[in-house]
Amino acid sequence: MHIDWWQTLAGGLVGIMVGITGMGGGALLTPLLILVFGINPGTAVSSDLLTSLIMRPVGGAVHVRRRTVAWRLVGWLCLGSVPAGFSGVLVLRALGNGHEVQRDVQLAIAWALVAAVASIVLKAAIGSRRSGAGAVRRHASDVRPRPLPTVAVGVAGGFMVGMTSVGSGSLMVVLLLALYPRLAAKSLVGTDLVQAVPLIAAATLGHALYGHISLGLTASLVIGSVPGIYLGARLSSSAPEGLIRPALVIVLTATALKMLGVATETVLWAAAGFCVAALIAAAVLALRRAGTRAAMMVELSKP
Repeated sequence: MHIDWWQTLAGGLVGIMVGITGMGGGALLTPLLILVFGINPGTAVSSDLLTSLIMRPVGGAVHVRRRTVAWRLVGWLCLGSVPAGFSGVLVLRALGNGHEVQRDVQLAIAWALVAAVASIVLKAAIGSRRSGAGAVRRHASDVRPRPLPTVAVGVAGGFMVGMTSVGSGSLMVVLLLALYPRLAAKSLVGTDLVQAVPLIAAATLGHALYGHISLGLTASLVIGSVPGIYLGARLSSSAPEGLIRPALVIVLTATALKMLGVATETVLWAAAGFCVAALIAAAVLALRRAGTRAAMMVELSKP
């Protein structure tokens, strides 16, 4: 079994990003394996899933200990996501392994990245509304499940994960945000991490049965990703989220455009445009916060 240390480095960098942001594993690693290392899309998806299966319990265990997991939501989500994740692999298998199929899978991953970017942006928008509205947050044990919509979220996310390995983090979290807007953020993350374990296990089993997994590739990724996610989790308390999330959006968008066949020059111009937009948005947000603080100081100074 050959260890590729460049792949180990890639796994470590992605692990750090996942540890800091809580998302971006499949959305970053699978395209990286395809575009940079030239890995077959099917093998990239399956090896990424097995790597995630080893990484995810690390974060999930922390939330279990802190009692920030809504177990009833986990049950309803898994009811939809586990069979859907395995079904996604069956659909991928039924399509075959030819050049056209590989191209179709690559396009599916690209559009999954677009969905992931949209979900990150929506999550940020919903989060800002939540923080501004002052709504009471519900703890994990207080949430009342909405069975049918929750199962539907599991089916949608599970099928996407089985086909592309993308969606178990960013997409599922934003869908849960839409269904349970008053659930505490830490409970949303903890619930998503725990439900992702059986989902990814089902999808990984499907790929293992059909021989898509490369043990050498997976070993190279795991050697880097496990310490990477640990380091990222340690850094998450001090890293500025306002800088990391826009960077993640820019990277994912550029990757999606490249996988859709957009010219490199166009991708670079698009990335530059997103950077400018992110800087403008950050400046506007900073000005608004400064105005709010100034107004509060004026109110406090009044007799």
